[in-house]
Amino acid sequence: MGRWRPPRPRGSRYITAEGARRMRAEVKFLWEEERPRVTQAVSDAAKLGDRSENADYIYGKKRLREIDSRVRFLTKRLEEITVVDQIPEDREKVFFGAWVTLEDEEGVVVSYRIVGPDEFDVKAGLISMDSPVARSLLGRRLDDEIDIRLGEKWQTYFITEIRYEE
Repeated sequence: MGRWRPPRPRGSRYITAEGARRMRAEVKFLWEEERPRVTQAVSDAAKLGDRSENADYIYGKKRLREIDSRVRFLTKRLEEITVVDQIPEDREKVFFGAWVTLEDEEGVVVSYRIVGPDEFDVKAGLISMDSPVARSLLGRRLDDEIDIRLGEKWQTYFITEIRYEE
């Protein structure tokens, strides 16, 4: 049995301005700070002699490959994404970048921001626009009722607030 897996479908090519700034900052940090530090550590470890049993050398080289791979991925991704930094004219409708507050039938309130697939963080309330929840929210208006499948059951939510940040 091989290790080959079919490629994942490409995520949407949109990102918020904050997400693009974070990606650029990560590239800058990896290229200007992390990589030179690891390169120096590998160089120092190589001077010690036998590289085949030198853990600092082996793991340093592995870390350099990881850094290079991540920088290559981020650089290519930054070239192909579209930064969405304008607020839509119709602020009563859910679009990309909106903070949406939902309330269920028991009165439990949750808030999500719809962002690109490169910047989602569910714990921080950032959900990808490709997720089922975000797809069910996009295009909806204030006070709309939405049914979302959570595991085996369906949950009904009402949109109580839509806001956009400058």
